[in-house]
Amino acid sequence: MKSVRNNQEKNDKKADNDSKISQIFTDMNLQHLNELCYKIRGAIFKVHSSLGPGLLESVYVAALTYELSELNLLVKPQLGVPVNYNGIMLELGFRMDMLVQNEIIIEVKSVEALHEVHKKQLLTYLKLADKKLGLLVNFNVSSLKDKESLIRIIN
Repeated sequence: MKSVRNNQEKNDKKADNDSKISQIFTDMNLQHLNELCYKIRGAIFKVHSSLGPGLLESVYVAALTYELSELNLLVKPQLGVPVNYNGIMLELGFRMDMLVQNEIIIEVKSVEALHEVHKKQLLTYLKLADKKLGLLVNFNVSSLKDKESLIRIIN
């Protein structure tokens, strides 16, 4: 009976250790994503203050791609998003505006106002691409504001 209890205690300690290690890696990954997000936001503000509102989305994507590349970040603009439907890959032409460091999706808009559908679009891209974090930015505003024209979406 004593050896069963000792084995159970060892298993409990191992599970507790595994949980702590997992939490450390999760915390490190969150810190990394937050630091990356901070750099991206800086580039977004730089592009907006330089170009202002009223241009096409493609102009902002090009300028933001340039700024992020200047920060030595890997940027993949206009990346295709395949859809897996019942094990069949559907190539439907969905394109995320950009993927940064293979981790954060940026969806750029130049519209009168962001709507719920824009948030859902980014969330769908996050799910399809199996990514955790995305930024939705509307450049067609006089000043960028958190949670209004610059929104962080978590999958």
